[in-house]
Amino acid sequence: MRPHHCVARVSEDLRRLPTGVGTGIGSMPGTDPREAVRIAAGEVDLPFLPELPARGVGADLIGRTGTLLVDLPVDMVHRTYRLVDHPNSTTRRSRDWLRWDLDAIEEHWETSDRRGGVVKVQACGPLTLSAHIELRGGHKIVKDRGAVRDVTASLTEGLREHVADVRRRLGADVVVQLDEPDAGRVIDGTVTPLTRLDPIRPIPAPEAAELLQSMIDALDVPVLLHSCHRPRWDLTSRLSGIALSLDVTDLRPAVDYDPLGTFLDGGGVVAAGLVPSSEPAAPLHAEPVARELAALIDRIGLPRAALRDNLLVTPTCGLAGATPDWATRALALSSQVASGLAADPDFASAVD
Repeated sequence: MRPHHCVARVSEDLRRLPTGVGTGIGSMPGTDPREAVRIAAGEVDLPFLPELPARGVGADLIGRTGTLLVDLPVDMVHRTYRLVDHPNSTTRRSRDWLRWDLDAIEEHWETSDRRGGVVKVQACGPLTLSAHIELRGGHKIVKDRGAVRDVTASLTEGLREHVADVRRRLGADVVVQLDEPDAGRVIDGTVTPLTRLDPIRPIPAPEAAELLQSMIDALDVPVLLHSCHRPRWDLTSRLSGIALSLDVTDLRPAVDYDPLGTFLDGGGVVAAGLVPSSEPAAPLHAEPVARELAALIDRIGLPRAALRDNLLVTPTCGLAGATPDWATRALALSSQVASGLAADPDFASAVD
């Protein structure tokens, strides 16, 4: 299959995004930030700030990102997150956890004499965040277009502060991953409403893209747009200056190969989710995984150089549900596959 040829805008920010390396999606098992950082920084060439949802309320994707909102405190009310008037115990606990995580990665940088480099941080994107957090009256934020814009602006400001803090602590360049697993539900209008008689209108893909683009442009760092669900090309095709993070094991040839090929052919960068996020029944080694990725590039119709120049390798999704041993192995495999293919895009037998 040959992709349509196009010229994509490759921003200067994306030129700073390393390729031919492995990284993680973000979540890790356990509750110990030092141990999670040791693995997340030690097993991959693009280290990341781990998320530890096993800690409980406020440590999951939504609660952790709520911590980053500026002047919009979030609390857990009736088993869901809701905007509230003042910071509370949920907000304070989430901020403490984030600070401890930052302390842990800063300590690791200092003890390993690893000043500088590149590190990835993760946050929920504004579309998914607005689909999960409630307004004070109980409706999801996504029901109110003005509130969605306010949340986008607040999160943008909070992420800029977060990036600046990481840079200050580590002396490192920063990559931001925006997780948007529910962007499709927002675009399709299938977010669960407060009542069946009061449905939530869809936010059309052009409007959703405009919101995301405003954040991407303001962050002024390389941005990875991630979803463990199938790609929404109606959204991503309207965005510029981004890289994509996809589970490539779940792609549909008739639907996904052509737009993915177009994106890569135009200079786009993809973090290819390839290594299982939970331990498989049989032992897994880097060589067959690398062959699988090379075969995908062949089927799409791109030159093998894309394996070196346009791809990173990750697990298929987060590792919060994995055992510590498999989380370590999955990240190590991601790096082995990426570095092996980067060294030999035509896939010599040098990959272990």
